[in-house]
Amino acid sequence: MNEDLALPVGTTLDRFISKKQEQFPYATGELSQLLRDIALAGKIVNREINRAGLLNISGAYGNQNVQGEEQQKLDVIANIRFIRALRNGGEVCGVISEEEEHLIDTGKPNGRYVVAIDPLDGSSNIDVNVSIGTIFSIYRRISPRGSEVEARDVMQTGQKQVAAGYLLYGSSTMLVYTTGYGVHGFTYEPSLGEFFLSHPDICIPSDGKIYSVNEGNFDGFPETVKHYIRQCRQRAYSARYIGSLVADFHRNLFKGGIYLYPPTPSAPKGKLRLQYECNALAFIVEQAGGKATDGQQRILDMLPESLHQRCPLYIGSEKMVNEITTALQQDCRPAS
Repeated sequence: MNEDLALPVGTTLDRFISKKQEQFPYATGELSQLLRDIALAGKIVNREINRAGLLNISGAYGNQNVQGEEQQKLDVIANIRFIRALRNGGEVCGVISEEEEHLIDTGKPNGRYVVAIDPLDGSSNIDVNVSIGTIFSIYRRISPRGSEVEARDVMQTGQKQVAAGYLLYGSSTMLVYTTGYGVHGFTYEPSLGEFFLSHPDICIPSDGKIYSVNEGNFDGFPETVKHYIRQCRQRAYSARYIGSLVADFHRNLFKGGIYLYPPTPSAPKGKLRLQYECNALAFIVEQAGGKATDGQQRILDMLPESLHQRCPLYIGSEKMVNEITTALQQDCRPAS
């Protein structure tokens, strides 16, 4: 018998989570189960995405979300799937979602955790079969267990996250997450219905030659950002922009690069949401050796003022983020 045909498939997500549970002396298994609940919802959403064209569930839903953005049908489906999984799991007392205006009380007052989630990032790309994703952050609640969830439970700085991650639905479906002990990637094997460890201990290169930005907004960027982009062009860096935050971030995480979403006249405070986009990816990139800033301060140090707060984002390889941050901070210094 050819031994190659009988090679082990590897470590499943469940087994990996169980092995790592000892890293959390305060936990009693709820965080591990919560990560499993998110993975299960991701499998369901992955199935819906893969058959979207066959079931007429792609395209616009006909409503706008709280952000004023047109909802896609799969936005609504993904939101329902994840919230249902988090509610049924019992470990989560509250959820904030890109698709919901208010904090969601799950009806589980004994839940230890709150979750901030973008159920389907990049959903405008669904109709053209481009990679999209899910982004999530997990926090320990502040209010007493047994009581109703409160706004302060989710209005925490990103450095208070106990876990964060994303799912990427692309040529293969991946789950990448961190609990503050490195970053690990798992690839979904649909024939077995399992996520398997495929990318342990992910580290982002300290420098890169990729910049990811929507250059269609170039004329509205701050002059410092324009100058930085011109430098990237002069250095013959590769411009790579998909328009799906998860996909752009994922590529740069592995290859080295920087993702930029600066303020513009139409979005003077930036477009990306602090609580369920920027914080999660900032936690991941820092655990992988990179950096994330709004141009003036570390993303994970920002104290949110509203559930759907927006902020600029510069995230990726340390040297590239340092370069633009230094330039942006110098511009903000008062003239002597």
